[in-house]
Amino acid sequence: MTSENSQSLSKVTKSILNQNGIKLNKNLGQNYLIDKNKRDQIVDFGNISKEDVILEIGSGIGTLTIELAKKAERVIAIEQDTKICEILARRLKEEKIDNVELINDDALKVDFPPFNKIISNLPYQISSPITFKFLDYDFDLAILMYQKEFADRMNGKVGTKDYSRLSAMLYFKCDVEKLTDVSCESFIPKPQIDSTVVKLTPKENKIPDDDFKTYSKFTKALFQHRNKKIRNALIDSRHIISGIDKKVLKRNLNEIEDERLIEYLKKRVVVLDPEEILFISRELKPAFEE
Repeated sequence: MTSENSQSLSKVTKSILNQNGIKLNKNLGQNYLIDKNKRDQIVDFGNISKEDVILEIGSGIGTLTIELAKKAERVIAIEQDTKICEILARRLKEEKIDNVELINDDALKVDFPPFNKIISNLPYQISSPITFKFLDYDFDLAILMYQKEFADRMNGKVGTKDYSRLSAMLYFKCDVEKLTDVSCESFIPKPQIDSTVVKLTPKENKIPDDDFKTYSKFTKALFQHRNKKIRNALIDSRHIISGIDKKVLKRNLNEIEDERLIEYLKKRVVVLDPEEILFISRELKPAFEE
C-alpha cells in the first residue's frame, strides 16, 4: 500500500483504488475526500481525546478512519462495500492500528455499538435516514459532511423552501452549526454540488421520549403534504400515526371543540413552527385512537 506521508492524499487515494481495481460509484454515494487540509480540519472539529469512542459511517478506504484512530480510544467504522472494507482492514494492519472495530454491513440496519461522538463523510444517498437514526442515540457531538443543499435544510426556517421534516425533527434534538463548505473539487469522483460540514450538539432540555415519539409521527405525516392544510395532511397520512379508519378520524376531527385546534387544522403545514407541531401532536393524539 502507498504511504500518505510521501504523497498527497489525492495520489494515495487514486493509487489504492487503481491497485485494487476499484471504480467508485457516485450513485452509491462513493465520493472520496482527497483534500488533506479539509480532512484534517474535519478531524480537528471533533476535538478528539483518548477517551472518545467515535462512530464513522461509510469509512471507505480509511481517509478519516486512520486519522481518527490516532487520536481516539476507539473507532467504530461501518462500511457496506465488502471489497473496500477488506482494503481498509489491510491498511489498518499495515499501519499497525488496532483500535478500529470494522463492521462490514449496512449502517441503516445494524445496531450501533456504544460510542460518544460521530465523525463521518456520509454517503449522500443515506443522509436523511442515517441522520434520523442518529437521533435515536445519545452522543456528545457529531461532525458530519453532507451535500450543501441537505445541510441547508437542516436549519431550514419556517415558511421557506428549506423548512422540512428534517429541520423540524432536529429542532428538539440538536443545535445545528455550519462549520465549513467543501468544494466539489475536493472529491473523486467529483459530485455535482459542493458539500458542507456541520456540527450537531444534542440539546440539554429535550422533550420527553413519549412526546417526541408522537411528535415524530405527526411530523412525518404532515411533511408528506407540506403545502396542504393540516386537517387534509393528517387524514391523507393517518396510517403513519395509527391504523385508524378514515371515516372515524374525520368524525373525531369534526367533534373537536377547542377553537385554537380548529384554527390550526385550517393552516398549511409549512407555516407551523416545531413548537406548534408539538402542541398539535399532543392535543390531537386522542383523535387518532379508535
